[in-house]
Amino acid sequence: MSLTLSRIRAVNAVASGGSYASAARTLAISQQAVARHVKELEAEYGVRLFDRKNGVLSPTPLCSDLCDVAERMAEAERTATRLLTRHNTLLNGRLKIGLGNSMPGMALIARFLKQHPSIEVAVETGSHERITRAVLTREVDIGVLPDVPEDGRFRRALLARQNVVAIVHPDSPLSRETSVTCERLTSEPLIFRTKGSSTQRVVDRAFRLAGFEPAPLLTLDTRDAVYEAVVNGLGVGFMWRFGTARTDIVHRITVSDMQRQYEEVVFAQADERSLLLDAFFATVEDFKAGAGVLLEP
Repeated sequence: MSLTLSRIRAVNAVASGGSYASAARTLAISQQAVARHVKELEAEYGVRLFDRKNGVLSPTPLCSDLCDVAERMAEAERTATRLLTRHNTLLNGRLKIGLGNSMPGMALIARFLKQHPSIEVAVETGSHERITRAVLTREVDIGVLPDVPEDGRFRRALLARQNVVAIVHPDSPLSRETSVTCERLTSEPLIFRTKGSSTQRVVDRAFRLAGFEPAPLLTLDTRDAVYEAVVNGLGVGFMWRFGTARTDIVHRITVSDMQRQYEEVVFAQADERSLLLDAFFATVEDFKAGAGVLLEP
């Protein structure tokens, strides 16, 4: 026995229109096809779905119950269609974006929403490792991260170039410095990020190349946690230079061993193509045109 969507639609259309002809016009199929769907369903299940009264096909009580189910199925179809199409429309579409740093990704999203205010944007934040994995598993549509590998898996667009800097409390003696070395930092209480962080990879590499392996005072899992630890005078932290738009008491200091510029890129799976993705990548170019300082080498 086959209870197909086509048969359910036919029954519902006949119940609504009162005839095979009306149902055929609604479904844009032949009258014979509608009649066949109904009669085959009645024969296979041994039921009667319609009574003919004064030339009109009236649903039986069983058919009315079936039509209630059909309406719920039709709404589920409409919901499924909306889910499938909203990623490829600029009208009430939906985009999920993964950020490793709040900035400059949030500024880019703000520009995108200004251009496309009807788009629903969901933002997920996390480590470099977490966001890269989320793009690969399609948990997010687009990622914004520094130091993304160049390979065939990704469609990429350069957003900014930036390096990692030390951040210190204004009461720290380091706050009067414009540049420090890794060697100088080893005498300070250090605040590190957990493994998987792009920031921490740069920090670990710089200390290792300078010949040091310092033990941190604290190891924290988010950039915001590191920032707040520094605000509270717990030690010296590290962040991407444009990692936040906050301009409060924390001082950014160049680390001479960490001056290499890394590219912050917008990336998606190479085989993902849609109007929404194209619009977001177009916004990247528009954003860069108005934020040239972020692209200075």
